[in-house]
Amino acid sequence: MENNVFSGKTVEEAVEAGLKELGVSRSDVKIEVVEEGKKGGLFGIGAVPAKVKLTVALSDGERTVTFLKGLLPLLGVQAEPVLKDETERVEIELKAESTRGIIGRRGEIIDAIQVLAGAVANTGRDDYKRVVVDCENYREEREETLRHVAEKLAAKAVRIGKKVRLEPMNPYERRIIHAALVENDEVMTKSEGKEPARFVVIIPKNAKPYEKKDKFRSRDGKGKRDFRNSDKKYGERKPYPKRELPTEDTPQSSGTSLKKDFSMGSGYKKGSFNGFFGTFLGNAREDEAETTEKTEE
Repeated sequence: MENNVFSGKTVEEAVEAGLKELGVSRSDVKIEVVEEGKKGGLFGIGAVPAKVKLTVALSDGERTVTFLKGLLPLLGVQAEPVLKDETERVEIELKAESTRGIIGRRGEIIDAIQVLAGAVANTGRDDYKRVVVDCENYREEREETLRHVAEKLAAKAVRIGKKVRLEPMNPYERRIIHAALVENDEVMTKSEGKEPARFVVIIPKNAKPYEKKDKFRSRDGKGKRDFRNSDKKYGERKPYPKRELPTEDTPQSSGTSLKKDFSMGSGYKKGSFNGFFGTFLGNAREDEAETTEKTEE
């Protein structure tokens, strides 16, 4: 029947005819009554058949595939989503000639597609149903790699006696790490951090206790330094050497000790007397003139 519209003497007969033709059960379709129908008079004259429209309801997996068919072209990804299974979990395979641009570095692109697909598949559901989007067997190979890394780092954690931190991962990959080491008797695992940078930490059961280093420990490491019994006093200032004051015959100045030698002409000789050098307080020519006048007298 065109547009999935079916007719019968009654609404129930029209529905049963539609279910039989479509090959589905009543729970798989949405029923819309187009016309109730009307019984005719004598010999059925004037009877109007009932009409119903049956719309097949898409499953969670089918609805997700329809969503991906519209999403992938927007991302520039040339791939065809195919529903493989949806009994226990929804499994969708992306068929493409090239995986370039689908998986991405460390699976960032296909992981993002999987997150969106999971949100669509679980819309309106009371219980969460896991969704896996795969391409060219990438998921299986990635799981094998993560298991190998988990076992290798667990052995390292036991060897060094310290916990080992893995790189940030999505919830799906963190579960693989936890599952890979759940039966390991030498280590335990836990997730730390916040999304999207949440990561797994592998903790060895023989972990060494943390020892706080003492910054005042002696060089030989046997004990702490005792500054109270030390002969050396820290912070004690050394006395400055005393300067010799100028004698009465020394001209007064305000600086380092220098002496003017008049016999050799103008200029000063270093170290001749213990005076001070600076701004000269007198006039050498005036003092010399006064001395000459007194001598002549």
